[in-house]
Amino acid sequence: MRKITYIITCLLLSFVMTMTAQVQVEQKIDPIGMYIGQQVQMTVGVTAPKGSKVVFPQLERTQYIVPGVEVLSSQDDTIDVDDGLEKITRRYILTSFDENLYAIPPMKIKVNGKEYQGNQLALKVIDLENVDTLHPNQFFPPKDVQDNPFQWSDWASTFWLSLLMLVLCSLAYYLHIRLKENKPIITRIRIIKRLLPHQKALNEIEKIKTERMVVSENPKEYYTKLTDTLRQYIEERFGFSAMEMTSSEIISRLRESGDQKMIDELKELFNTADLVKFAKYQTLINENDLNLVNAINFIDQTKIEGEATEERIVPKLSDDDKKNKKNRLTIKTMLWTIALVVVALFIYIIYNIWSLLG
Repeated sequence: MRKITYIITCLLLSFVMTMTAQVQVEQKIDPIGMYIGQQVQMTVGVTAPKGSKVVFPQLERTQYIVPGVEVLSSQDDTIDVDDGLEKITRRYILTSFDENLYAIPPMKIKVNGKEYQGNQLALKVIDLENVDTLHPNQFFPPKDVQDNPFQWSDWASTFWLSLLMLVLCSLAYYLHIRLKENKPIITRIRIIKRLLPHQKALNEIEKIKTERMVVSENPKEYYTKLTDTLRQYIEERFGFSAMEMTSSEIISRLRESGDQKMIDELKELFNTADLVKFAKYQTLINENDLNLVNAINFIDQTKIEGEATEERIVPKLSDDDKKNKKNRLTIKTMLWTIALVVVALFIYIIYNIWSLLG
């Protein structure tokens, strides 16, 4: 029984010693010197196990911690530290109106019913030079914030730059209206596929066949289209103005470089066409077919083989169009320049106003 009692006593003493070792009290003041009427902060920090009951001295507002040093306010703060400990801090705001070197006594704090104390501090209060402390009614409160008087020189640049920005905006609006009224010159580059003369002629003859003009009751229209197709082919193929020549003139020119039989068949076609157009000659269907075949044979026998070519046609602008296009480019350049200047002025003006009002 004595052994058990001894063990319990040792454990209790060990626990109490551990708890006591974990409790720390720190007392400090910042700054350690001040002028009369200024304020300093005294901090009392207690580090103890979490959940400990910490009791600080009750110092009320306007109470003197020592004669000549007055308490203005106090505030508590708690933070967690390592190993299950926490730190409770109380901050006292102190002031003094008497010049002296004051000894601040250690603060007595109770932790779980046991009393601990901080360390003694010193506070030096210094008197201000030329301050009449005998007549406190001569002390006046601080003055309110005074407005700076308006000076035109401070605002002149901002005013004139703002006016310039408005003028530039008006000019930009005017140029925008001019740009809308001055319609753009749109040029489209066309790619045209150039067919060979015999390809174009055979395509036209194919259209005549598709439209069934061979069996049409209007032979004049049929022979007109057929001979016009041949004239166009001859003009492009042989290089003379067949569209403006008579049938006999065309045959005469072709005799210089053509097969006689082939030209005779072409001559018969032109003669039939002239009779139909000018003498109201009525042809038979088989005669129309024969002339169509002769036209195709003439084209096949005189054609020059090759590949169709593509031609890039760039439209040419008139002097007025060129001038209009140049004016539009000038207006657009001016608009972009004005826009950049206006943005830069706006940023500078806002910054300048902010600086003046700040």
